[in-house]
Amino acid sequence: MPRTPVNPPSNPDLDAMLAKALSKETAALPSSEGSPVVEEAVIDPAQQRCGYVAIVGKPNVGKSTLLNALVGQKVSITSRKAQTTRHRITGMRTVGPTQFIFVDTPGFQTRHGNALNRALNKTVLGAVSDVDLILFVVEAGHFNLADAKVLSLLPANVPVILLANKFDLVHRRGDLAPWLRSMQERHPFAEFVPMSAKTAKDIERLFGICEKFLPQQPWMHDPDDLTDRSERFMASEMVREKLFRLTGDELPYTSTVIIDKFEEEGALKRIAATIVVEREGHKGMVIGEGGEKLKRIGTEARQELEKLWDCKVFLELWVKVRSGWADDDARVRSFGYE
Repeated sequence: MPRTPVNPPSNPDLDAMLAKALSKETAALPSSEGSPVVEEAVIDPAQQRCGYVAIVGKPNVGKSTLLNALVGQKVSITSRKAQTTRHRITGMRTVGPTQFIFVDTPGFQTRHGNALNRALNKTVLGAVSDVDLILFVVEAGHFNLADAKVLSLLPANVPVILLANKFDLVHRRGDLAPWLRSMQERHPFAEFVPMSAKTAKDIERLFGICEKFLPQQPWMHDPDDLTDRSERFMASEMVREKLFRLTGDELPYTSTVIIDKFEEEGALKRIAATIVVEREGHKGMVIGEGGEKLKRIGTEARQELEKLWDCKVFLELWVKVRSGWADDDARVRSFGYE
């Protein structure tokens, strides 16, 4: 269904924008914690709003944490390692008459030109080309060349909200005024939203800000839906998250996870997965002494999947070496990266 473009609000004076953004007023919206909020009464389709909101930014700026907070449940993995997100992850949240379809993207890659990073950058460009609103995520008070690269890719015909994340770490908030002025000179942002993705009230306020940019049209998904990704995909992502969290900076980010088997037996899900690394030495890092590291990766992934799906999970992990896979376009595609 074609989406009717929404004209963004006109940009206010910078000082007024800053004062408004820093005010403590918060929209009276439902809490973002727990299950998605759905209006109990039947809502007239003519009153419904629905649209796509892309979340973009450089690697490791907090995009996945923001998506999970907006959806109210983990649908995108997180870790301290940059380039954790590799796919276009879609999460849905229905609040009152409005259905938000959020798209989390990989951080745009500027340091490496291998086949994997070319695929990731293609995903970013595809995500921002057909949305109603873009949330450009930066760290409050900071802007570097990596941020500038992402900003230069944003289409001119889509409204962009400047989302200053980790605002709780800013000690002198008055110092943001010159930073905001410099940001407005770089791009005509429709709104400025200082916030922390870990603060429920900030998430609630963001819903109210985004809502006015979405077109009036019927919802595209069931109001109870949280993501369009399959359970098989979520299983591979959860294993990859634990892999990166438990190996730290020792293991290159090019390691990946392939699901070999996904079977359901009543309330039990049986999963077999392969962790793919590029070198024999990396295989030892993943397995650990006496297999302890691999066992811990499997245990933590299994426990989180059981919590996510509310069922028992049997998870079996293997580790294989596939040298140079991240530089091989065909193999990158075969591993699920478009």
